[in-house]
Parts: sequence; structure tokens; C-alpha cells
Amino acid sequence: MTAGRDSWVDDEAGPLVRPYAMTRGRTRPANRDLNMITLVVAVKDEIDAVALDADYVAILELCRNPMSVAELAAHMDVPIVVVKVLLSDLVERGEVIARNPARDVRVPDMKLLQAVLDGVRRL
Repeated sequence: MTAGRDSWVDDEAGPLVRPYAMTRGRTRPANRDLNMITLVVAVKDEIDAVALDADYVAILELCRNPMSVAELAAHMDVPIVVVKVLLSDLVERGEVIARNPARDVRVPDMKLLQAVLDGVRRL
């Protein structure tokens, strides 16, 4: 690290944001239903950037269209657990809706898929 520079910056690694600072030391989300494939979407079109921390605003801006927890973590370049903690706060505030994909998804019949493929090839 370079002397005199902020301890959040490492010249070789670049800016470092400590996850515990983003989550205020919390390591577990209050909402335990959030997982990597949970889809999240912002409820409101307008974001109150004055009332929310920058990390919450960033999530809300990304969630204007549905996005998975894993995608959010990738876009924000933070661990998934950090995103889950922040999302849990936003769910409690009513700022986002989080939905897990249906678990009762049936795999299509292979014969039907083959028939569709054969039909498309004949076109």
C-alpha cells in the first residue's frame, strides 16, 4: 500500500470495499429465502437516493428489470452473501420483490421436443 493513501485502496489490487462495511457487520440476511437464482425486481420507478445508502441505490438501479441474486453480485463485484444481506433489507422496506423460481418445473417430453425440431427443420 502507498503511504498516505486511504487504507481502502491497494495499488496492486485496486479499490477494496470491505463486505462488513457494506452490511454493517451482518453476515446473514434476515430473509433466508434468498438464493443465487432468486429473481429480484424494484417495486418503484423512482429511487429515493437521499434516504438510501449508495449500495441500496445501486441494487435498485440494477433491478429495474428482474435480475438474479448471482447477477447482482457479479454486477456489483461483491460476494453473494453481501448482496443477500442488502436485498433482505430492501425486501423488508418494500423496495424490491424477490421471487424464487417454481420448484415444480417439468422437463418437456423428449419425443415432443424431437417432433418440434423435425418440424422446424422441414420449414
